[in-house]
Amino acid sequence: MDRQQEFVLRTIEERDVRFVRLWFTDVVGSLKSVALAPAEVEGAFEEGLGFDGSAIEGLARVFESDMLLQPDPSSFQILPWRGETEPTSRMFCDILTPDGKPSMADPRSVLKRTLAKAADMGFTCYTHPEIEFYLLKSEELGADGIPVPVDRAGYFDHVPGGVAQDFRRTAVTTLENVGISVEFSHHEGGPGQNEIDLRYADALQTADNIMTFRTVIKEVALQQGTYATFMPKPFSDHPGSGMHTHFSLFEGDSNAFYEAGAEFQLSTTARQFIAGILKHAPELTAVTNQFVNSYKRLWGGGEAPSYLSWGHNNRSALVRVPLYKPGKGQSARIEYRGIDSATNPYLAYAVLLGAGLKGIEEGYELPPAAEDDIWALSTAERRALGHYPLPSSLHDAVRIMEDSEVMAEILGEQVFEHFLRNKRAEWQDYRLQVTPYELQRNLGIL
Repeated sequence: MDRQQEFVLRTIEERDVRFVRLWFTDVVGSLKSVALAPAEVEGAFEEGLGFDGSAIEGLARVFESDMLLQPDPSSFQILPWRGETEPTSRMFCDILTPDGKPSMADPRSVLKRTLAKAADMGFTCYTHPEIEFYLLKSEELGADGIPVPVDRAGYFDHVPGGVAQDFRRTAVTTLENVGISVEFSHHEGGPGQNEIDLRYADALQTADNIMTFRTVIKEVALQQGTYATFMPKPFSDHPGSGMHTHFSLFEGDSNAFYEAGAEFQLSTTARQFIAGILKHAPELTAVTNQFVNSYKRLWGGGEAPSYLSWGHNNRSALVRVPLYKPGKGQSARIEYRGIDSATNPYLAYAVLLGAGLKGIEEGYELPPAAEDDIWALSTAERRALGHYPLPSSLHDAVRIMEDSEVMAEILGEQVFEHFLRNKRAEWQDYRLQVTPYELQRNLGIL
């Protein structure tokens, strides 16, 4: 038994932890949980915990349903919102097959495989997400059929005695209590919309942190009599919720994206990484924007990037290179702005990192940076500059992803097929719906 496992067992005993929740996700990133008695934790470390994988979306077929949960002791945390009476903790798990090998259907393992490939190339990947969400009075719709936000404030607004202000303070404190470092938090552009940015961490830890973050945000909201949603676009007339993520690759202690004296201080490695993401962005959009509603955000304005482009400090670009700060070479990074906050973070980071690594491996050439406001250009101007559109619907995104050898390679055959099957079913369900828009527009005149 290693030191981390011993630490977990000792902490459980010393803190009198009564429940140990084992966490993992299905293929679309829904959090799954099983509570383990403290006496069973040591056995779970040694042998794993058996469960029926066929009951989890995208995990296993019925005839190969036996799976094992292998707790990761490094992810052990006490859950503060459960209180001090009968303390509860959690650990993230890797999913194994009965013979103890990593399951090819486990989203967390998909990211670990991609990170292992990066390590083989000499890189460590660090990520920094900016997570947006809406705070509503409840999950019930208002009389007009529209969600009711907790306030009417806007970007960076300071509202004395505001619900969102108290909420963010409690949420940040709770996040810090489970070991998640927060950089800053503020009110976003939409009514009731908030943003909390997590500090840089390696990509696997960041993905674990995002899953914990969503749970914390929802739990704190419920405690305060409100409701938090990560739905990409809950309002037609207000901005959607994105999860802009900053990426950097390090070779040892050196930032591989930084080159003094180069254009924008970007190294060849960084330029090839951006080129890889841009080339494969249409193929990976079904993963980073995985719901029907995601495309209402991508194509609904409000600073969501819809075209293949990159730029230096250009917030209309899909990939932004933040302003260089003299003497801060170690902070060189790129920001992918297409991803929304409802994505499965394990798969999203795997495909983005995998696409960037492909660009480095193949030596992709980066097109010129976009200097204009891409939203302000005409369709002809965008086409002439090579700013081609991202998929405009989940249907289009799935169709492009289906033909992608790169996505199949990154995700592995099982996740690739299960994910596509889930998304085809969602699109089929959606296209059969008769919406209020159609009834309001057509019922009285047709």
